[in-house]
Order: sequence, then structure tokens, then C-alpha cells
Amino acid sequence: MTRIALERARAGSESAFAELTAPFRRELQLHCYRILGSLQDAEDALQETLVSAWRGLDGFEERASLRAWLYRIATNRCFNMLRDQERRPRTTGPGLPFKPPPPTRLTELTYLQPYPDELLDGVPDAAPGPDARYEMREAVGLAFIAELQRLTLNQRAALVLRDVLGFRAAEVAAALNISEATVNSALQRARAALEARMAPPRERAPAPGSALERELASTFADAFERGDMDRVIALLTDDALVTMPPEPLEYVGRAACAEFLRHVSATRRSGGRLILLPARANGQPAFGAYIAEPGATVATGTGVFVLTLAGDRISELSRFDGSELVARFGLPPAVPA
Repeated sequence: MTRIALERARAGSESAFAELTAPFRRELQLHCYRILGSLQDAEDALQETLVSAWRGLDGFEERASLRAWLYRIATNRCFNMLRDQERRPRTTGPGLPFKPPPPTRLTELTYLQPYPDELLDGVPDAAPGPDARYEMREAVGLAFIAELQRLTLNQRAALVLRDVLGFRAAEVAAALNISEATVNSALQRARAALEARMAPPRERAPAPGSALERELASTFADAFERGDMDRVIALLTDDALVTMPPEPLEYVGRAACAEFLRHVSATRRSGGRLILLPARANGQPAFGAYIAEPGATVATGTGVFVLTLAGDRISELSRFDGSELVARFGLPPAVPA
């Protein structure tokens, strides 16, 4: 932060304010995504954060860094959005175009969305303090984001601000307007909840962009496009998970996943052609999904697949519905069939 830019911004210069906040915009949006679990909501929260910061710049007393001050505003904007959403039930998706087999379980995380890897460019990989516990790759993974959504608001924010971003307890207490003792209590409960639910994977995921990752993603795409579900199922771990936000259905274990995938394949035989275009989300392989109705010459984007890998297998297959997601990943709305 430069003194001149701050003074100009306080005098009403929007360009100076943009100069001050530009280095933090991408990391602030990622922070909002971690708290909210939704790409669309994170984009809205970032804009609200910048508007609030612009209007309240005179209240920035410089006792904390500009970055910490912006994180305080962003966290509270996210909290306000979540409280508003609790009063307004979330809408569900249009429903599957077929009757699925009975799921293993139902989930409340129907609003979860993937995060395009291109939005991670420019986000600092190093935490600002020595207390951070999570590396960037783990802290953007879909499994981690999903588990954050099951924590209380204070627990969620305390864990992200302390263990992911490395802020000091005093800074977190100031951001949340609570005592340091309350921050530490919330953090302990959040850590215990994550440790109980997120068992360490038996095998680490292949390195991003590695030959093994490319081979797994390519094999999955080829098999899924062809409707060769036996080959897809052979790629799954024994404890694999299939999810389909905004649908609440979850299939757990290879047998349950296989039943669902074979059902999908049987339904597609009389439907249209599926085309997958490669992308990346949450540091993981992803695909834009396109459907061409029988006889059509164009396939329309309908959603995004994300693969979670463990060793040389797929541990989770997540399909996110919505043509608007395809656009957010920079993919075309339609492709030749």
C-alpha cells in the first residue's frame, strides 16, 4: 500500500482504490468461496466487500494491514449472506431426467459448486504466518470445501483464517468481533470435526498435470463418452463417491456407484450423445459436459464434471448441473456434435 494511493482513494479517487485492492481481489474471492461453498455467491460477496471497503475507507485506521482489514469485511459479508440464505430456502435443481436408483444417503450440500483453476492464478501460495496447517492444494480441494460447509460460521472462519491463511488469533478475533478464547475454542472444535470426517487418503493424488493425472482423466473421458461404464467403474476406488449438486443424492462405495452409472448408461442409450471438454477445477481434473439430442448437430453445455483422484484411481466423481457453470469455466456454450 502506498501512502499517496491511500490518500487519493480517501479523497474519492476510484482508480486509486482499485490500485490498492487489485492485489487482493483473487485471494478475497477464494476466501469467500471457502466460506460460502458457491462460486456464484463468492463472486457476489467479493463485489459487496469492495463496495463496503470503498464506502468505509475513512474508517480504516491502519492499526491492521489493509489486507487484514479487507479480510475482515469479506468474512462478515459472507456471514451476512449465509444468514440471509438461512431465512430463504435454497432452490433445488430441475431434477434428473430419469428415475435414479435409491441413493446411499442424502446430503444437504446441494449448493456446492466447483471453482475454476484459472481463478487461482495470482493467489499467494504461502501463508502470511507460521500457524497455517494446510497447503494451497489441499485447501482448495472439493472434499475440503465440502467439509467446511458442515461447520458453524465461527468454526469455519476460524479454521480458514488461522489454519489456511495463517492469521494470528488476535487478528481473527478482531475480524469476527469475538474474544481470542472464543476463536481458540471454535478452532479446536473445527479441527476435531475435520479430523473425524476427513480420513487421510490411502494414496495421494497424482501431481497436477502429471502423466498419471492426464492418463486417468483421458481414460475416464473416453470411457464415459462411449458409455463404457465397466471401464469407468474399473477406475473407481473401493470407497468411491458419486455426487450431483444440486441434487441431494449420494452414492457411496464402488457397488453403489456402479449401479448408478450403469443406470445412467442404460438411460443414455435412448437419449443423446455426451461430449466432455477438458478443464480444471479446485486443483483437480474437470470437464465441461455437453449433450446433443438424437439427430442434433450441436451439443449444448449442461454442467461440469470434477474428478477427485487417489493414487491411480478416482475416489470421487462430482457432476455439477448448470449451463452457467460452463460459461464460468471459459468453455463455449455449445460445440459441434
